[in-house]
Amino acid sequence: MNQQQNPSNSNGDDVESTRNFAEDIVASESDQLSEEDQAAVAALPAGNALLVVRRGPNKGARFLLDADLITVGRHPNSDVFLDDVTVSRRHAEISRTSGEFSVKDLDSLNGTYYQGARVESTLLTNGSELQIGKYHFTFYSSARNA
Repeated sequence: MNQQQNPSNSNGDDVESTRNFAEDIVASESDQLSEEDQAAVAALPAGNALLVVRRGPNKGARFLLDADLITVGRHPNSDVFLDDVTVSRRHAEISRTSGEFSVKDLDSLNGTYYQGARVESTLLTNGSELQIGKYHFTFYSSARNA
């Protein structure tokens, strides 16, 4: 008989431990806001929102979403200017309707991702992740009623 033995634990506990450890690190990095960011979110006027760069270029940068239509892209006239080749000049638009925000991809080359899935358009929810190029944002909406 030719039996091969796996040098690691045969029940897969090592793999599961590593997976859980990695997921915990990612969750802890993305869930923690600095005190300054927490204060900025708490101070948001009713009907406004904030994008915080969590990973990628300009980590920690904040973008106030305080208009009904916000352009996102590499074009210098964009409301949210992202200076990186992974971002299209006119990459996406964020719109506000009745206090809710949604993102729409503008046929960008690298796409727009929401919670890890590529989207054409979607409603943004508090604490969700939005990725545009190398930029990973967390979206925060005002807790105040409009």
